[in-house]
Amino acid sequence: MYRQRVIPTLLLRNLGLVKSVKFKKHRYIGDPINAVKIFNDLKADELVFLDINANKENRKVSLEFVKKVGAEANMPFSVGGGIKTISDIKEIINAGAEKVVLNTFAFENPQFVKDAVNEFGSSTIVVSIDVKKRIFKGQQVYILSGTKPTGKEPVTYAKQIQDLGAGEIILNSIDNDGLMSGYDIELIKKVSKEVEIPVVALGGAGTLSDMSLAINKGYASAVAAGSMFVYHGPRKAVLINYPSKDELFNFLNK
Repeated sequence: MYRQRVIPTLLLRNLGLVKSVKFKKHRYIGDPINAVKIFNDLKADELVFLDINANKENRKVSLEFVKKVGAEANMPFSVGGGIKTISDIKEIINAGAEKVVLNTFAFENPQFVKDAVNEFGSSTIVVSIDVKKRIFKGQQVYILSGTKPTGKEPVTYAKQIQDLGAGEIILNSIDNDGLMSGYDIELIKKVSKEVEIPVVALGGAGTLSDMSLAINKGYASAVAAGSMFVYHGPRKAVLINYPSKDELFNFLNK
C-alpha cells in the first residue's frame, strides 16, 4: 500500500558529512559514503546530498563524490550545490544522480529552471526553498545557505517555481533546522495547498509523529530530515538510523 517517501537529507562540507542548527553550528558527523552503506542496509527510500559550501566557493558539488555515491547507493538520490549550467546537470545525472537540487541560482536566474526542465524533464529538477522569519516582515525566502533574505514570500515563490516547470519543491525551515522539535506545519500547509507539485517538508523533524503531522496536517507529499537520521538519544550521539518499513507505514498512515 502507498505511503509517502521519507528522505534522509545529508549536508556536505569539504566532502565530510555535517549537521547544522538553524543553518549554523555545523558539526562533523562522519564519512558520507559510510552513511550511504548504512542507509542501503536500512532500505531508505531515497537520499538527498547538499554541498553547503559549493556556491560560496564558486564551484559545483564534486563529480567524483557523486560517482562514488552512484556506485554505492541502492536507492535513488539527488544532489545539490553550485549547479549553474545545463552541462553541470548533465554531468551529475551521468554520474549517477536521479535528480538535481537547485537553490540560489534558481532564484537569481529563474529562466535556468525552465531551461533545465526543457532539457531534462520536470522529474529531474528539484528546487529547494529555504524560509526564515524576519522581524516585522514575516516569513521570507533566503538564499546563499540561508544568509541572504530575498524579500520574497514563500507561497509566491513556490508558485513561480511550479510555473517554471520544476517537478518538486523541498521546503526547508531555517528557524526549525536541527532543533528536532517538529516541522513548521503552518508553512508546509500554506505552500502545499497552493501548488500541485510535490512538496517535501524539511527542517525540525525529531520523531515519526512529527513526520505524520507534516503529512496529515501540513499536506506534505514527502518528508525529509537530517538530525533525526544521524543522531540518537538526548545527548545526540552520532548513529545513522532509519525506521523500518512497518514503523513508517504505521505512523505515516495514522
